[in-house]
Amino acid sequence: MLSPLHIGLVGASGAVGTELIHLFEKRNFPLRSLKCFGSKRSQGKKILFQQEEIPIEALTPSSFQGLDLVFFSAGSQVSKVWVPLALEQGVLVIDNSSAFRQDPDVPLVIPEVNPHLLKNKSSSLIANPNCATILLLMALAPLHRYAKLKRVIVSTYQAASGAGLQAMKELQEETLAVLENRPYLQRTIMPHPYAFNLFLHNSPLKEHGYLEEELKILYETQKILEDSTIQVGATCIRVPVLRAHAEAINAEFHAPISSQEATKILLKSPGIRLVKQAMPLEAAGQEEVLCGRIREDRSLPNTLDLWVVGDQLLKGAALNAIQIAECIRGIQTAPEPILSTL
Repeated sequence: MLSPLHIGLVGASGAVGTELIHLFEKRNFPLRSLKCFGSKRSQGKKILFQQEEIPIEALTPSSFQGLDLVFFSAGSQVSKVWVPLALEQGVLVIDNSSAFRQDPDVPLVIPEVNPHLLKNKSSSLIANPNCATILLLMALAPLHRYAKLKRVIVSTYQAASGAGLQAMKELQEETLAVLENRPYLQRTIMPHPYAFNLFLHNSPLKEHGYLEEELKILYETQKILEDSTIQVGATCIRVPVLRAHAEAINAEFHAPISSQEATKILLKSPGIRLVKQAMPLEAAGQEEVLCGRIREDRSLPNTLDLWVVGDQLLKGAALNAIQIAECIRGIQTAPEPILSTL
């Protein structure tokens, strides 16, 4: 048996960090010890884990000494500063930020999609993909292996959970204020009124008029599927939903694929559950990605429409990260992929 690990968690009091701690217990992850790190605002707080109160510590250059594995879930700026220090101290790092995703030497992994990258024992840093990319490729990767993707158009409907606990709190408070017909002046996360409203994702505007979030989906899809010829057009929208993202997907393939064939493939695909009506309320708290409305696009050959909903904090972030660690440790193994017919 493999020995338990000394684990570090950066961003322990955040939305993703909280889910990671729950998953450590739920999945009986082999821990010998857990050290929690957070911002100055979080210092002094304590995390309850296995009936023990663990204090949240500030990061220092010596924080990673004696640790085997560190999960980073505190944003790209924190990761850019502290991940290199952790790596210098011989620690395995799983990073949930965007800081290293496009580094060609850093594996970008969804265990159900490209677990072979985890067999490279020389890599001490694994990047966790963007939440919207994970949900997208959980549905499309099995179909890509069968008929090879040519082009993807995806519209995302992203919940407050993607912006953290404070955004979720503000949505609740603002909704109550609107219902009580009073102004809400405490909004600090979202740039626009959020209750009963929707707007473009609140990530920076980049080249050619695309949002950073939309470009992440493009570049990460190509990297994960190891195919730079796949064309991706994304429109990312923030919607007043507390938890779980939804995506409307239009996927064009090089080879014919019917809705019946796609359904059979996805029924056998790990981490996917086919449903008639996938909704954020149903997906919240679920480890599986819900998929439905698989139908053939009548305007284009070899093209399917799908509707996907998944918990951004679980499979979109914390669950995917802990599955990466489980694969590395040999706790779970991903099933063999469906081979392409091309």
